[in-house]
Amino acid sequence: MFVAFPSLSEEAKIWIYPSSRKFYPQEIDGLQKKLHLFVEEWKADDADFKASFELKYERFIIFSAEEGSDLTNADIETQVAFILQLQQEYEVELLDKMNVCFKQGAFIQYKDVKEFKKLLKNKSVSAKTIVFDNLVQTKGELENYWEVPITESWYSRFL
Repeated sequence: MFVAFPSLSEEAKIWIYPSSRKFYPQEIDGLQKKLHLFVEEWKADDADFKASFELKYERFIIFSAEEGSDLTNADIETQVAFILQLQQEYEVELLDKMNVCFKQGAFIQYKDVKEFKKLLKNKSVSAKTIVFDNLVQTKGELENYWEVPITESWYSRFL
């Protein structure tokens, strides 16, 4: 069952899919409708299942399911299949985990790790640059450790 994202507990499981580009304004409404419908139908047979989504910065698709939900491998595969459909439909990359998302002024950049290392070396980004740790696993971690300076993330090993 779809519930409002803020109503989920801090222990709720999350999955973050960063987009290789910002979704265009004309895509947002349709994308949000598709995300809402997916969450509604994801485990419709389980009356106790509570899940939600957020579209952050018009770039990150974040799914969340309440801790204790009985999610099977098939349920996760269903989610990934849906993400693959979105990739094709919107012509974006959502599953590549070898990229770094970071803030540069008012913009969010999406670079491959090799290019990110070059930016660090050239001092185009610094230890204070805010990165997105898309490996966080709970809603509480999302709220507290998702947007952090490089020095407080696993990317600090590149410094």
